[in-house]
Amino acid sequence: MLSVVLLAASLGWAVLRPAGRSEALVAVPAALLAVALGLVSPQHALSEAERLGPVVGFLAAVLVLAHLCAVDGLFTWCGAWMAHHAAGRPRRLLTSVFVLASVVTAVLSLDATVVLLTPVVLATATRMGVRARPHLYACAHLSNTASLLLPVSNLTNLLAFTASGLTFTRFAALMALPWLVAIAAEYVVLRRFFAADLPAGDLQAAAAPEAEEAPEVRLPLFALVTVGCTLAGFVVASAVGVEPAWAAFAGALVMAVRALARRRVTPLTVVREAAPGFLAFVLALGIVVRAVVDHGLADALRHVLPDGTGLLALLGLAALAAVLANLINNLPAVLVLVPLTAPAGAGAVLAVLIGVNIGPNLTYAGSLATLLWRRVVQAHQERVSVGEFTRVGLLAVPAALVPTVLALWASLRVIGV
Repeated sequence: MLSVVLLAASLGWAVLRPAGRSEALVAVPAALLAVALGLVSPQHALSEAERLGPVVGFLAAVLVLAHLCAVDGLFTWCGAWMAHHAAGRPRRLLTSVFVLASVVTAVLSLDATVVLLTPVVLATATRMGVRARPHLYACAHLSNTASLLLPVSNLTNLLAFTASGLTFTRFAALMALPWLVAIAAEYVVLRRFFAADLPAGDLQAAAAPEAEEAPEVRLPLFALVTVGCTLAGFVVASAVGVEPAWAAFAGALVMAVRALARRRVTPLTVVREAAPGFLAFVLALGIVVRAVVDHGLADALRHVLPDGTGLLALLGLAALAAVLANLINNLPAVLVLVPLTAPAGAGAVLAVLIGVNIGPNLTYAGSLATLLWRRVVQAHQERVSVGEFTRVGLLAVPAALVPTVLALWASLRVIGV
């Protein structure tokens, strides 16, 4: 019970973050207390930190890379591209947001979509004179759902990737079809739910007097080339047995040196964008979760975990993971479930990943990314109610979860592990 209390306190603080204080302020003392009270042995705490160390380093590098891409103008260019492609049509703007949010989430991680792309989408919708809600919800849902494709797309992916034993390219190949199916399902749900906010046809200036022309923005070629080379580095590193974190570090270093030389950032900015407080939170949370697992949660879950990697077993694993993500947040859920399902094979781990990535679209507490999205939206004076968010989630989560697991099952049969 004490382990559960420490976990609840750590997650509660991370969810509420009073006055914007770091998530680590409660999680780190909770982890130290768990060790001091013998809830988790020093050896288990150390092994958990060693397991999460490469994942945390990878996350830090990707966060820095995404921020420096924003400094170089990548997301400003994205806004201009969306406005140009939409050509005054709200439905085409939604399609543009889906394309960009899916790519940004997959390549630069879900945090880039929430923190960097969401304000650009809001500004673009305002400039066009269209209702922003459908497009903002697209950013929220796709920051979770569209993070299925690559190991780098989400912290949960990195944890699952490490346990799955797959290479970078094999992981991406198995998740490509589920990724596309999940995005398509989200599009259908949001398009129908917000049909009244997405009128057909062009918006004329007379009907939308606040609409403005999007400014012409240069293509940030250096940032695009660096991101492309970093992705190629992930593939090569995985193939030769090197930690992909080194490729992420190289990409972040190239962008940082250029930005520092041009005086666009300071060394302190680079360190701050690596989010050291959040990284400490992840390490501490892993230790607290280990204490809960060691004191009964693992045994309880073993009684309800489906066996095997057949279709019904995969559906059961994904559903259980989705429920657990909404109960204790998706990061602790994956920390708990992945070690239990890894012996069953990569297919079981990937089914859990689908559950913890799609499931959080049901409630605000399902993922830290969703909570962060809510803060970003509210900071721009946009209101999103809990009731509406939940209604959308009740439609979108099952509509995306079931066909995505079916797509995973098909990929496993065709490609194999």
